[in-house]
Amino acid sequence: MTKKLYVGNLSYTVTQATLEELFGSVGEVTSVNLITDRMTGQSRGFGFVEMADSTSAQQAIDQLNGRVLDGRAIKVAEARPRQPRGFHDEPRGGRRRRY
Repeated sequence: MTKKLYVGNLSYTVTQATLEELFGSVGEVTSVNLITDRMTGQSRGFGFVEMADSTSAQQAIDQLNGRVLDGRAIKVAEARPRQPRGFHDEPRGGRRRRY
């Protein structure tokens, strides 16, 4: 079963290929998703790496958390489930719906 990891404090020069190579040295990488700004396309400094199994994911956390990559100590942790943001369901002022 795959395990998703959060990778933070990344340099803006880090690419998906760099992350795949780094995490691939620990275990099998299923996917890499580097989060970028919608307007500029520049990295936002964090991303997600999906490992093939939970043992390789735990090894990646143990070996890579705090490791320096491009001059910055990266943070590697198990990704938390995505929380619903709620802004699509709730009116935010301005126009009111009248029934």
